[in-house]
Amino acid sequence: MDKLLNDFSPGLFVVQTILLLLLIFLMVKFAWKPIMNSLNEREEGIQGALDAAEKAKLEMQNLQADNANLLKEARAEREAMLKEAREMKNTMIEDAKTEAQTQANNMIAQAQAAIESEKKSAMAELKNHVSSLSIDIAEKVVRQELSNKDKQLELVESMLGDAKLN
Repeated sequence: MDKLLNDFSPGLFVVQTILLLLLIFLMVKFAWKPIMNSLNEREEGIQGALDAAEKAKLEMQNLQADNANLLKEARAEREAMLKEAREMKNTMIEDAKTEAQTQANNMIAQAQAAIESEKKSAMAELKNHVSSLSIDIAEKVVRQELSNKDKQLELVESMLGDAKLN
């Protein structure tokens, strides 16, 4: 430090002080505003980026909430559609059962009517056949009975006796 004090030159000190002041003046005049402007722009850019990030974060939260609501609505709609489909399936099954039962009842009624018709037809045919056999048998019996004269008179008298009794 002593060496510095011994080598001290007041003229050099003044020149260096003037140069330093001139350098500071030139820096303030020409470089200070651009440096401050660039620092302000950078600060504004950083603040804008932070604001944009915050805004994006809020939008993301809103989107997530909207997505959750949409998902909930979609699930509710899906459940409603599934319930409606189940109800429609059950309705279709019940309608098909009812229709099948109605058709089965109609077929049974038609079959019973056909059976009844066939039964009546068979009974009528049987009666015709029995009556025709009865007539044939009666005819043969009467012929045999009437072939003999004594038997004819006896039959006529029995019939007259029956007629008087009635």
